[in-house]
Amino acid sequence: MKIVYFTHSLISCWNHGNAHFLRGVMRALVAAGHDVTIHEPAQSWSRENLLQENPQAEADFAAAFPTLASRTHINAAIDHALDGADIVIVHEWNDPALVARIGRLRRHNNFLLLFHDTHHRMVSEPDAMARYDLSAYDGVLAFGETLGEAYRRHGWGARAFTWHEAADTALFHPPAAPTERKGAVWIGNWGDGERTQELRDYMLAPVARLGVPFDIYGVRYPEDARTELARAGIAYRGWLANARAPDIFARHLFTLHVPRRFYVTHLPGIPTIRVFEALACGIPLLSAPWRDTESLFTPGEDFLQANNQAEMERLMSDLLHAPALRDGLAAAGLATIRARHTCAHRARELLAIAQALGAAGQEAA
Repeated sequence: MKIVYFTHSLISCWNHGNAHFLRGVMRALVAAGHDVTIHEPAQSWSRENLLQENPQAEADFAAAFPTLASRTHINAAIDHALDGADIVIVHEWNDPALVARIGRLRRHNNFLLLFHDTHHRMVSEPDAMARYDLSAYDGVLAFGETLGEAYRRHGWGARAFTWHEAADTALFHPPAAPTERKGAVWIGNWGDGERTQELRDYMLAPVARLGVPFDIYGVRYPEDARTELARAGIAYRGWLANARAPDIFARHLFTLHVPRRFYVTHLPGIPTIRVFEALACGIPLLSAPWRDTESLFTPGEDFLQANNQAEMERLMSDLLHAPALRDGLAAAGLATIRARHTCAHRARELLAIAQALGAAGQEAA
């Protein structure tokens, strides 16, 4: 089967979490024998920031993902990219003009066309999402049930599918041999005020009081944020290529999950990619408040959750001083990922969705 995917960037994971999942699921489809082609703009915000950060980033990507490559495009010159395609997927970060152009091409071709949404703008910025012309699209892939339900309310009905993110277990797995671990780590970006107070309450304050050795990796930390980190005794390590994250997890006793506010208040049940990746690496995970409304995991077994600042401080202390607790969490979380949440699972789910839509289309015809 020929699968064509249009992304904001495959090469760059600079503040672009969808690249993590895209790499994994496309690698799984390639391994299953499918013909996969990925296209990204010749210039994109994430790619340009990445190359400023690391001029060797493209070579590093090729070394880390030898079975994947992307082709750059200009919106007006994509027609032949769709020749012979069976499934075409367009990610939500693409230019609305490109989304519409591919929709127009769909009217004269026989491929299945899907829109892939891995963000909260359908709920947080509905006017912005209204700029996307999806009239020729066959279905929507939403990365959580609550987001899928938002599309259903907008008329997509049974053509809106929940397609969760997952861990690329070819990359994210426990270290082959035991490693020396100390302190805790968080890999994430400061963001746009979407979780600033949550970071202060559930990370900075408990870490400062406990004196936990703590490392942070990520981008978009303004000077005042870096000052706050230093005041809390936290070491800010800067940008980290996603391919290096398993090595970083392997050096620490536990990691944190601090969801952005919209994924707590408006889109519960969507854990975002780092939860899958951390558990796949066999590192204990401690989360700020988050409702797993879709029962992806078993809170209390796969990870621990603090419902307030005092609980976070107590659970951090427990994880620092209880090896048996850490081992149990790591084993349970890893088992859940391997059983249900790998990119190979999602590749099979995608093909099942395509089959269902294809069967429905034939029946309607």
